[in-house]
Amino acid sequence: QLQASGGGMVQPGGSPRLSCAASGFTLDHYAIGWFRQAPGKEREWVTCIEGTDGSTYYADSVKGRFTISRHNAKNTVYLQMNSLKPEDTAVYYCAADLGLLCGSSYSLHRGGYAYWGQGTLVTVSS
Repeated sequence: QLQASGGGMVQPGGSPRLSCAASGFTLDHYAIGWFRQAPGKEREWVTCIEGTDGSTYYADSVKGRFTISRHNAKNTVYLQMNSLKPEDTAVYYCAADLGLLCGSSYSLHRGGYAYWGQGTLVTVSS
């Protein structure tokens, strides 16, 4: 089971950190992705971190502003979000898959991940 947390109301330019904690299994070798879904829009891929070497990949819309990292001892993956914009408002979901390669096209789509968290809402507004 994955549990996403850390969302809330944030002002533009804010820097919240989302967490994705696993229970029932260890995340060590899992590829972890974050997706987001804005109101009225489809879910879109945001970022992914490899389960093997920790390589990271980002959507162009968040590159340079968001950072994904993993803390294996805490069985948690983080998404540090900086310089938030109103268009970052969305429900953020974390997802995991054991055999997925983040650099593959599968990692960009929901079907590439076997496990999903419930989502946490981030609202960027002044």
